[in-house]
Amino acid sequence: MTQIGRSNSGHTVTVPRRPDLQVTLSWAAVTNVGRKRSVNEDSFLAQSPVFAVADGMGGHSAGDVASAAVVTRLAEVIETDFIDPDVVEHALGTAAQDIARVSGTHALGTGTTVTGAALTLVGTDPYWAVFNIGDSRVYQLRGRLFEQVTVDHSVVQELVDSGVISKEQAENHPDSNVITRAIGFNEMPAPDYWMIPVTEGLRLLLCSDGLTKELTDEDLRSHLVAGRTARDTAHDLVEAALVRGGRDNITVVIIDVLATTGDFDIHQTVPRRGTGRHS
Repeated sequence: MTQIGRSNSGHTVTVPRRPDLQVTLSWAAVTNVGRKRSVNEDSFLAQSPVFAVADGMGGHSAGDVASAAVVTRLAEVIETDFIDPDVVEHALGTAAQDIARVSGTHALGTGTTVTGAALTLVGTDPYWAVFNIGDSRVYQLRGRLFEQVTVDHSVVQELVDSGVISKEQAENHPDSNVITRAIGFNEMPAPDYWMIPVTEGLRLLLCSDGLTKELTDEDLRSHLVAGRTARDTAHDLVEAALVRGGRDNITVVIIDVLATTGDFDIHQTVPRRGTGRHS
């Protein structure tokens, strides 16, 4: 388990070349080993402008090594208040090389999922570049609208997409832990991207599947709309997952856009194609 960054209740950045436009963020991150596992193989980065959750795989300490490589390489490329998604992708590629160097010592190989959000610019307007590899997830709450932003890279998601099973059936499917994309296992990172405008009141939830194994979408929504701080909400979600069984490591990052000043063009999403070819 590697934790980079700490909770922040009020972080303000000014948009380059736009002195009239400022964004104030609040965030919190919490991780827990859960009630069934002996080792926490999740890692997180919570340091503006990059936030990420990585869920390691490989058994014993191998998954921890993989997830740590991802968040460490992402942290290393933080230099300014905004970051280009291409820089994020390059960091993931470097992490994959790190993982490849150590995976040979583990018989089953080593890998990790990663999901996250990077504060970036579209022209001179602030956006979140949400990225994903695997079945960790990002959700957004905008007003009363709650929705999953990312799409899992998993066998059951492919079955849902093809209409073979329903989303409800997917939750208890025997292949629910089988993912189709990861960093490691001799694969090059292939993230998918979604672009979300940074508007006042927006709340993002980043989490490993240890949270979504225990809580339904309605459970998640009820916590996000409760009006509690990012720190309290993150702790509440982890505690709720533990009460439900805590069968896996649980990691939660909450990001709130507390305020924005100035005017900018708002488009609900601006698709950006990454190597994952999803938009």
